[in-house]
Amino acid sequence: MSRPGGTMASRPLHFIFICDCSGSMSVMGKIQALNAAIREAIPGMKAVARENVHAQILVRAVKFANAAEWHIDIPVKIQDLAWTDLTAAGMTALGSALELVAEQLSLAAMPERGLPPVLVLVTDGEPTDDYKAGLRRLLDQPWGRKAVRIAIAIGEDASLPVLEEFIANPEIKPLRATNTDQLHALVRWASTVVLRAASSAVSTSRASRDPNSGEASTDTGIAASLALPDSDTEDVW
Repeated sequence: MSRPGGTMASRPLHFIFICDCSGSMSVMGKIQALNAAIREAIPGMKAVARENVHAQILVRAVKFANAAEWHIDIPVKIQDLAWTDLTAAGMTALGSALELVAEQLSLAAMPERGLPPVLVLVTDGEPTDDYKAGLRRLLDQPWGRKAVRIAIAIGEDASLPVLEEFIANPEIKPLRATNTDQLHALVRWASTVVLRAASSAVSTSRASRDPNSGEASTDTGIAASLALPDSDTEDVW
């Protein structure tokens, strides 16, 4: 049925992977597992996009090691996304990565009628730069505060306090993957369950649509709608 005044335009939803590519990610197959997990998640993300025609899902990715740079710099429609594998070497410049993301979540760079962005940070270590400065810049952006921020820790060496600062929402905790199966499950969860919640009616309150509403941090309705995957496989990392 036609709507008065024409069809409803789809709202852009920016989904950004923030991927640790430091040297420790080259150990015990972690970077290979991350690449495989993201590739495995893409069909589910495409299915979410087909379910919700009122959200236009646009994907980007940042990689960080000695420095941070865009792995996918131009937003790609999820229907057109093909993942290029990451490689690992160097340090853990998380602060620089968050600054890159903050630049693209500025009011000037983002559309007025968008849905809350989804940021998925995956890391296995401690930041080696000033992550607090990058995080301040991210959270200073209205869309940065409104973003749904998910953090996945790989192994036992990732700093959970740092990831809690990134999430900045007591209702959402950092997730830990201690083996390949868990990482695949958590990336799939973040890329489908979280994405589905962010692109559905649960996130279309005025506060979510308006980045200047004064609401701080991640939409609590989204947090309440999430159910984590279970895994009983043995630890490896």
